[in-house]
Amino acid sequence: MSNSDADREKDDEILRAWSVQLTDALEVHGLDVDIKSVLGLAGRAAHGVLRPAAPLTTFVAGYAAGIAAASGDVTPEAAVSAALDRAFQLCREHAAAAEQA
Repeated sequence: MSNSDADREKDDEILRAWSVQLTDALEVHGLDVDIKSVLGLAGRAAHGVLRPAAPLTTFVAGYAAGIAAASGDVTPEAAVSAALDRAFQLCREHAAAAEQA
């Protein structure tokens, strides 16, 4: 295993532990965060919109998912998936529009 692989594994372990600590502290116990998707969205927003759009985009997507899940019309997993999908779509659309401008 290369040093970068070991570093990546350590980072993944830290993020998983942080996710559990964070969800427990915020009383969303048992939430299985798709860290790869959330980080992917942050990266897409940072590179496709503007770097500070990363935390803003992930926050708003999470907030929207929470509202949708609280409505009881969809499962929390479906709410998160829909919010992430829509946010990814908006990032792609923004990047495409910026390329044409």
